[in-house]
Parts: sequence; C-alpha cells; structure tokens
Amino acid sequence: MTTPEAQGSVMLAAGGTGGHLFPAYALAEELARRGIAVDLMTDMRGDRYGTGFPARKIYQVPAATIAGSNPLSAAKTIFTLARGVGAARRILSEVRPTAVVGFGGYPSFPPLVAASLMGLPTALHEQNAVLGRANRMLARRVTAIATSFETVKLLEGAAAAKSRFTGNPVRDLVIQHAATPYLPSAPGQPFHLLVFGGSQGARFFSETVPPALRLLPEHLQARLSVMQQARPEDEEAVRQAYLGGESIPTIAADVAPFFKNLPELMAASHLVVARAGASSVAELAVLGRPSILVPLPHALDNDQLANATRLAEAGGAVCLEQSTITPERLAAEIARLMEDPDGMAASAEAARRQGRPDAVQRLGDLVVELMAGVTAKTV
Repeated sequence: MTTPEAQGSVMLAAGGTGGHLFPAYALAEELARRGIAVDLMTDMRGDRYGTGFPARKIYQVPAATIAGSNPLSAAKTIFTLARGVGAARRILSEVRPTAVVGFGGYPSFPPLVAASLMGLPTALHEQNAVLGRANRMLARRVTAIATSFETVKLLEGAAAAKSRFTGNPVRDLVIQHAATPYLPSAPGQPFHLLVFGGSQGARFFSETVPPALRLLPEHLQARLSVMQQARPEDEEAVRQAYLGGESIPTIAADVAPFFKNLPELMAASHLVVARAGASSVAELAVLGRPSILVPLPHALDNDQLANATRLAEAGGAVCLEQSTITPERLAAEIARLMEDPDGMAASAEAARRQGRPDAVQRLGDLVVELMAGVTAKTV
C-alpha cells in the first residue's frame, strides 16, 4: 500500500551506463506523479544518452571506477572519489533533499557516501541478479536496498535483512508500448528483427549478425526487416553487408549508431538480439518480446549472464554465451525461431510473465517510506 506522500525532495544518483540511468529516469517520472521534486547527481559525462532526464536540476560530481591492481591508478581513483564525496556533500548541503537514492556504479558512490555521513535516509537499487561492486561497498551504509530479482547473489547478512524486492523500474514509454500485443510472424510474412548491443556490445553483433543472416535460406532472408545498432565506425560496413549484388539478395536493413525510440522498436519486433544488461532484460520482459540474449563476456561478476539465465530459464529468451557463437550457430537459432511462430508466441508470453510493470510504483513506495522516516527495520 502506498504511504502518504512525504514533503521534500529526492536526490537521485546515477550515471555511467543506461542500465543505471534508465531506472533512475523511471523513478523520477514516478516521483513527479506524486508531486515530489527530483534532482539528479551524476558523473562528469552527464546525460550522454540524451534522455532529457526529468529532474529539477542535474549536478555533476567527480567519480571513477576502481579497476585493476596498479597502485598509482588505484590512488588516483581513490583521490577522485574523495573529491566527489566532498563535492556531493556541498551540493547536498545546498539542496537539502529528504532522501538520496543511488542506482549502482561508481557515479552513485560519492553522493551516497556523502549522504550517509550527513545522516540522510538513503537507498540503493540493484538492477542485476548479482550485487554490483560499488553497491557491495555501499550496502552497509545505506538505509534500504531495493532489488530487481527476488534472489540476488552476494546480497547477504545485514544487507539482505534491509532489502526489498521491487523489480527493475522501466520508463513510461516502455509501459505505453507494453499494451501492444505480440503477434508472431506467419510463414511468408515480414519478420522484424531488432539487434542492439549498447556501447560495449555492438561491435560483436556488427561482425556476427550480418554473416549469420546471409546463411539463412533465401526464403527466410526475403522475410527479414532488420533494425541494427552499430558503432559509428562500423555503421557503413554493416549497411554494406546487407546490400545485395548480382547473385546476392538485399536484406532490408536500417543501421544506425543509436535508436532514441528503442522501446517502440522493441514492441514492433518479432525477435530481439541483444546483450543482457539489466534494463534491456527488464524492458523485454515488460514488453513481452522473445529474444536471443548474448551476455557481455567481460561484464563484472558475470552479472549479464545471471540476468539472461533467469529469463531463459523462464522460457522467455534464448541465452547464448559469446564464446560459443559462430555465424552458423546463430543462423540456425534464428531460422528455428522464424519457422516456429507458435513457439515465439509462447516465448513472448513467458517473457511477459517475468515482467514487473509495477516495479516503479513499488520503488516509489519505498522512497516515500524513507522520506517519511520509516526505519530500516520496517523497510
């Protein structure tokens, strides 16, 4: 049950990747509906995804990722984070939010440490099925932890005791398109394939998906309508790979570095090939769309593999590890799915059953409780 809205404002802390920024965006939309003012604290890259983040004001503070074992690099990172904590503390003293909510990654580290030192109510949201490294460092400091999965690896002891399963919030745009029912493509009908990989994952798909689609029987190639994200430096090569020649048919394809209307494109797709970032998995589930998920192999703690495995085990996706993929294997998997519309429909429904369209309301309830002074024991 939603508690009465507390007075005051909320500072959100997010950045680094869309996986952290998009659920923060969804929460900002929800808090605005409740009449609660929202500010955003992020790293120096700001809103690089061009979302037009719905905040009253966006503040930038220094942040850095702790990686590797080089002592000099580690010292620089710690110094940067310390500067970030100082900057965040000055901003929080000026803004005086009622609560601070972080969404993981090191851009959330300075604001949450500063808020903890100032005695402000704080919450973490973990998007993945594995507790992230920054969140592990912050878990003991915060008032409450919200999770996207009912069980989260490495969330243990006192941290687990103050956790609550909310699901991973998705933006209003995703909820709107979730009303579009999934209609499988019948044999001989157009088949809409969407391919995207994020900033870290698009290169592999650029090198693998076009040759895989070229291995499909011609009658399946003729049905394809492809939307594929590619890095700017790969865009033209991918586009050329889909063009035909004297004896090679053209595969209809639209290639671009970024799709701002990605939820709309996902809803219009018969099949999605993507990485298994937390926001992507959450959006596919809420939309109810079948997918082939290829976890980023170098993701910290294998969090993408855990995300993909959860959806695949429920029947809503196919999980293929990158090390096992060849164009031949990917072609066989896509052909199998294209020729099984009933199976695709069942997969879409299985994915939808895993979706949590109410996640943002549940997280909003938790934030309101924090603002109202509910203790961590009650949370």
